[in-house]
Amino acid sequence: MAPNADVSATDDLADEAASLDGYFSDAPLNPEPKYPPLDNTFDRCVVITNLPKVPEAKYEKLSKVVLKLVSRIGNLATYEGADFSGFFMPKAEDGNTAGCAFIEYESPSDAKKAMEVLENYKFDKNHMLHVTLHERASRLAEVEEGEFQQPEPEPFKERPNTMSWFEDSCQRDQFALRQGKETEVYWSDGRGEPVVDYDGAREKKAGVNWCDYYVQWSPKGSYFATLVPNKGVILWGGKNFEKLGRFAAAGVDFVVFSPQENYMMTNNNNRNDPNAIKIFSIQSGKCLRAFPLYPKDYLDPSLSESEGAAIPPPSFQWSHDDKYLARMGKDLISVFETPSMKLLEKRSLATDGIHEFQFSPKANIIAYWAPEHKNQPAHVDLIEIPSRKKLRQKNLFNVSKCSMVWQESGEYLGVKVTRHTKSKKTLYNSIELFRVNEPGIPVEMMDVKDAVISFAWEPQGSRFAIIHAENPSSTKVNVTFYDMFKTLETEKKKGKKSGGKDKQIVAEVNKVETLEGKQCNCIFWSPAGRTIILAALGDSASGTLEFYDVDSKSLVIKEHYRANQVLWDPSGRTLATTVSQPIGGGHFKFAMDNGYILWTFQGKQLAQASFEAFYQFQWRPREMLSTKKEIAEISKNIKKYEKQFNAFDEAKKRKQRLQETKGKRKSRAEFRATMDRLKEWRARQKPERMDLLGGYDSEDDGNFITKEVTIETVLNSKEELIY
Repeated sequence: MAPNADVSATDDLADEAASLDGYFSDAPLNPEPKYPPLDNTFDRCVVITNLPKVPEAKYEKLSKVVLKLVSRIGNLATYEGADFSGFFMPKAEDGNTAGCAFIEYESPSDAKKAMEVLENYKFDKNHMLHVTLHERASRLAEVEEGEFQQPEPEPFKERPNTMSWFEDSCQRDQFALRQGKETEVYWSDGRGEPVVDYDGAREKKAGVNWCDYYVQWSPKGSYFATLVPNKGVILWGGKNFEKLGRFAAAGVDFVVFSPQENYMMTNNNNRNDPNAIKIFSIQSGKCLRAFPLYPKDYLDPSLSESEGAAIPPPSFQWSHDDKYLARMGKDLISVFETPSMKLLEKRSLATDGIHEFQFSPKANIIAYWAPEHKNQPAHVDLIEIPSRKKLRQKNLFNVSKCSMVWQESGEYLGVKVTRHTKSKKTLYNSIELFRVNEPGIPVEMMDVKDAVISFAWEPQGSRFAIIHAENPSSTKVNVTFYDMFKTLETEKKKGKKSGGKDKQIVAEVNKVETLEGKQCNCIFWSPAGRTIILAALGDSASGTLEFYDVDSKSLVIKEHYRANQVLWDPSGRTLATTVSQPIGGGHFKFAMDNGYILWTFQGKQLAQASFEAFYQFQWRPREMLSTKKEIAEISKNIKKYEKQFNAFDEAKKRKQRLQETKGKRKSRAEFRATMDRLKEWRARQKPERMDLLGGYDSEDDGNFITKEVTIETVLNSKEELIY
């Protein structure tokens, strides 16, 4: 039976093989599985050190805390079929944790972001984290241990003196121009034509452009930034405008310096760039942090693309001492500390419904306003940073809009409030005035019947001016001046000298005067105070400029047709009015008017220049080195310095006069030398001349007869009776 069974099985296999004939390939079996490419870079991995070392009992709790922290930055890597979630915290031989952790993210960008965010992160009161890329940690592990060898220091290279322009003996100011393809820096003495200081000659010789876009001075005038959108920002400084540093910021549109010149912010205005805004340290050149153009959840997702594009991005604001950088978000203000650029106390400042905020120019105080929100009225708040203490809150009702204006010295805050009636058909204005430096920060409200078109503080004083009219579109407006203090005269008390009055200054808003029927839409106080410019700017305006002295009441009227900018120099000596166009194009129909005019603060024209393509005019800022007390002392003893100033001015005028007459004096000297040579030649010919004339000397006065004739002429006669 067994042999028959084997035969049957063999037949069945043969039949099966015949039925499957053609299904198998004759090619030899050589399997090559397709595995995913092996990643040897480890660029997605970071090593976190200086973690707490805990025993086995606390291992799970610490793991959850660290895992929650690192997961906020990005998604951790996961592998199908592997028991690894992108997080590993090793243990030491004693069973405690080793004080470090290995993290793997899904992308290299998240790993780099973890380095920026978690470096020097305060995990608890005893541990500050340090984060290193795995690749760098591997290289550090291969470094041989041995005795430390002090590296040779690089040769000292003195940096250019960025304040050298302060040493100018004539105390001149500077300004920068962008016109055509040229970028030029000029000296201005406030008396005559400007003189070129530097025009990029060194860069022209090297065949490169000094600037392709706009320029920007730093707040104290130490640095000069030129924008090259394809590369970034280049800083220049020193007597010869030497290159101080380059900052990579592709597509940069504008830059903002911090008030103390320690940091610089670049912005490319690209809504799709997560690093559109970059914060750089000027000294190190390092990018401290980058931000997107809009904060998270700032834009309503229900808005269309065109509606979202119409909403401007919220701006960053620096504190006066560079310690803080703040930005408005949705119902909050995010305040970052420098230089770490970490969120202050790890949380934002809650401000429901906030519309606008501003830092005080002289203190770490944030002023913001918010409209009516839920059951709360509109309000203006003053918040102290970093304590977050609310110094003052002013509730407002029926508010349509607010705008805040700080006085330059931070002593006062003005809030222009546009209110509406209950029907919301009629609008009216009021101005809230905060006395910031006084106890309790008292607030005074000033009702204005007219529409307030413009509001401006005197830079270092207590006065302010407003432009107002019955209708905002009126061609004729009124300009009113106010003072935050009022002088009262009272009769002197008994025992004092009779016939006089005591003057008492009280903190009360005082109307000084009103100028009626003016054609202006902007006002510009001089940095020195006292003088104000009433200007009609814009394409449809007349370009009228009124130089008004608030103290002496003197008025000078000038005109710069189609002017669109009024710019005071830092000293208040010189004013520039410009007609300019954007670099991107536009305003070409006004090309014949493009240029600038320089004026004295009294309205006298000093210089004028026209350009076919004129983009930018910017004065170099000058830091105020003297205190108010020192300035008052100098003003008091001005006659003491008057002779010195007059002597200096006379010497300068004489030098200028000699320079202007240099050619004339050279020609006169050449003429006199020629005359002396001819006289000498004639003297040598005298003997020959006398021989030809038979001994007669025509130059001898004894050979002539002299007669004196007196002629009297009556020019005028007058008869007068004397009693």
